[in-house]
Amino acid sequence: MFIRLVTNDELLSDGGSFLSDEVQYNLIHRISEGSDSLSIKTPDNRMIFAQTQGHKAWLWVSKERPLEEQKEMLQSLVNYLNINQLPGVSGDPQTAEMFAEVFSKKRGIGYEPEMTMESYHCPNVIKPVNVPGEIRKAAIEDIDTVANYLAGFVEDAFGSSVEAGTQRSKAKMMIEAGNLYLWLVGEKPVSMANISHRSPRHARINAVYTPVMHRKNGYASALVAELCVIIHSEGLVPMLYADISNPDSNKVYQNIGFKESGKIAEIKFVG
Repeated sequence: MFIRLVTNDELLSDGGSFLSDEVQYNLIHRISEGSDSLSIKTPDNRMIFAQTQGHKAWLWVSKERPLEEQKEMLQSLVNYLNINQLPGVSGDPQTAEMFAEVFSKKRGIGYEPEMTMESYHCPNVIKPVNVPGEIRKAAIEDIDTVANYLAGFVEDAFGSSVEAGTQRSKAKMMIEAGNLYLWLVGEKPVSMANISHRSPRHARINAVYTPVMHRKNGYASALVAELCVIIHSEGLVPMLYADISNPDSNKVYQNIGFKESGKIAEIKFVG
């Protein structure tokens, strides 16, 4: 009933109905590349289950299937899975809810919504005007700044307070990867954004953060717009996910050309 989903699988590279949902489910590309991931699909290429160990699973089901057939497929998936602990599931709101209902009943646990994100892609970038500053790739001498920004990002995104010192190793890794950029005003960093992953047709932007004292000046908009230019120059389309509970960030992305591409609901299991 299920077979392994491999890196550059035909379903991900030339997969018919999946391609129409590719922006929404772009993270599946990244998960399937991981050596510690459980990535499987149905032989007819109508379902994907992809999970990095210790993280929520991502679940895609082709909308070409009738709802009752989707439910049967999800029941078969839950019966197939041999996972002692699954933190949660991410997917189209209806799909995620159906899986959570079946999985929680099977395992005798509860579930609750955690976050809903909108996926976006940017076919044409609209650069903001009259924003002072310039883009620069982050360097190792920026590690303290980046660590502080990452701590601020965690607090904004997840409501968790962390010490900047705990983010230094992640900051170093992101800087050394060569895809982290800063917006500078008078040679001083005022905003941060990262190109986190490139798939066959898209490049995903994340870790967009501006400290409170520098917000409302257009710095994040200008920086993300420049990253879009870089991505377009590589022949790829920029994409990202944004928490729908943050209307300001969603508006920023829409104003520079990002188009809504489908919601992703994150559900966590409890008990």
